Amino acid sequence: MNKMRVLSVAVLTCLSSVAMAQSTSGMAGSSSLNMYGIVDLGVSHVTGGPGGNQTRLISGNMEGSRLGFKGNEDLGGGYRAIFTMEARIEADTGDTSNRPVSLGQLPDRLSTATSLGLPAALQPAVTAVANQIGSNIGVNLNKTFFDRQIFSGLVTPFGAFTFGRQYTPGYLATGNFDAMKTESSLSLGQLVAIPNSFDIRVSNSIQYALQKDGLTATAMYAAGEVAGKPSARRLLGIMAIYKGDGYSFGGGYNTRNNELGEKSLTTGIMGATLDIGPGTLSGQYAVIKDDHPSDLSTIAASLSANPATAPVAGLVQNAFIQGFKQDARLFQVGYRITSGVHTVTVAYNNMNDKRPFNADRYSYGAAYTYALSKRTDVSAVLTHLENKNTSQDFLGGNGFIGGVAASPGKDVNSIAVSIRHRF
Repeated sequence: MNKMRVLSVAVLTCLSSVAMAQSTSGMAGSSSLNMYGIVDLGVSHVTGGPGGNQTRLISGNMEGSRLGFKGNEDLGGGYRAIFTMEARIEADTGDTSNRPVSLGQLPDRLSTATSLGLPAALQPAVTAVANQIGSNIGVNLNKTFFDRQIFSGLVTPFGAFTFGRQYTPGYLATGNFDAMKTESSLSLGQLVAIPNSFDIRVSNSIQYALQKDGLTATAMYAAGEVAGKPSARRLLGIMAIYKGDGYSFGGGYNTRNNELGEKSLTTGIMGATLDIGPGTLSGQYAVIKDDHPSDLSTIAASLSANPATAPVAGLVQNAFIQGFKQDARLFQVGYRITSGVHTVTVAYNNMNDKRPFNADRYSYGAAYTYALSKRTDVSAVLTHLENKNTSQDFLGGNGFIGGVAASPGKDVNSIAVSIRHRF
């Protein structure tokens, strides 16, 4: 029986070039160029959404559909030049971006004046700001062609150096220890989409990666490239995972500054896997902090342009900053069994909100995948999401955000069936 792959697909994708360089050393002059991709399409039925239950064709249930190109050239002496270019594709529409079914709606706790601690009379100003923030909710709304990844680099005998748009170390860590490997509505990240609690990818980054014996490690610096503010939007990250015989453990850490250069979203992850019986038990714990939320510093200036809202501009901006602060704990435990063409995963996810909103939530469910061939499989995923107090989360998939449920405390159920082909 096959055990769960200890390194996630994302980690292997980013670091496989290191192993490739080691295995092909001495073949100076050899090179390759590969086109690859995933087409993942299915149907989902989700209850508890705005406007009622939702049944629709979806792209990216288990993995986001994509088209990519990879190249490498052996330079001799254990050195290789590499590149990756990977574009997002919405296989149901042919587009390169998507929005949740709730579109730009924010949770009520972040879009209602009284929930934000403001007088009800200020609701028009709050609505205007919430609409502006909500207009940016979605995936790749700028329609960047190589939104998923684009980087080039050099693999050396002492590690790989890559430059461009890449997965962050913190995300690689959580993806590695996720029982679902970030697939489907059952993955841990589905609990922290709005506001976003993980920096998945980052542009303008420099990353060092090392694989030696059982150790895999990365370190990243990403420049914000804000004129006159060298620390603004800067991201730093590290990750280290050790794989032993039948077990693994490790962690990751990201910290990013906001547009003013203040310390903003910071995420720390610890996790482990252990082969038990016919499968693999996995678990992870994450701490999320954000005392200076990003992209909210211009609210007052925007409201000040309107004489009707100018007197309360600072008050409203401060209320949104307080509302978008984060202090949460994430936890997941799951078990995965692969036997021949069958893979079954069960998982439990929990998000404990330490802020006054107390927007706690948890989800649990099961996923089944049947391999039709080495490249094609079909999957079915059933997930139940329990929203508590002011929580208003809604379930999506690997390639898209779920959005916002119909009301605070509204429970959500999701069932999705899909087919995935890799080439």
